[in-house]
Amino acid sequence: MGIYYLRHPMICMRKIFYFIIGNTIGRIFYSSSLYKSKWFDKLSNLGWEWVVRGLIHQKLRGINSTAWWPIAPYQKVANPANISFHVDDINNFQMPSVYFQAFGNITIGRGTYIAQNVGIITANHNLQNLDRHEEAKPVLIGEKCWIGMNSVILPGVILGPHTVVGAGSVVTKSFVDGYCIVAGNPAKIIRKISL
Repeated sequence: MGIYYLRHPMICMRKIFYFIIGNTIGRIFYSSSLYKSKWFDKLSNLGWEWVVRGLIHQKLRGINSTAWWPIAPYQKVANPANISFHVDDINNFQMPSVYFQAFGNITIGRGTYIAQNVGIITANHNLQNLDRHEEAKPVLIGEKCWIGMNSVILPGVILGPHTVVGAGSVVTKSFVDGYCIVAGNPAKIIRKISL
């Protein structure tokens, strides 16, 4: 595990604990496809810790309990069955205070990063009856996007590949072509990205 862990034996012991529990009990509760992620290819990777925390908060405490993958306890994921993403991107479900309201489908492209306090919404409240929601509209986020802190993505939005959403933005319309930075309320293209 390297010189670092020899110098820090308590961290080393913790990593071994996460690995043992995650690789034994965790496999009972989580899908085998989860363990094919890059987050589990080494004993020291964070995936093992996420699984152990998931066992505590999802399986014992019942927070986000219907998800097949580990989710941090300080996230709210409504209808996890409506969310699709690449298994290498489970890190997006470990950030504090992210809200995935998946009354409709949410698709997250591979290699996308979602920062803290982001809200992804598929259905707004009905203005005539706030106890009800409007019909859900899917949200599609392309590959290699970056959703900045405190941003909100509203129902029906499609973000093309390589779209960066500036911190604090409210995305009310689609940017299908991607390769751009959008920011503001409502979000507008402020710069194109060339790769």
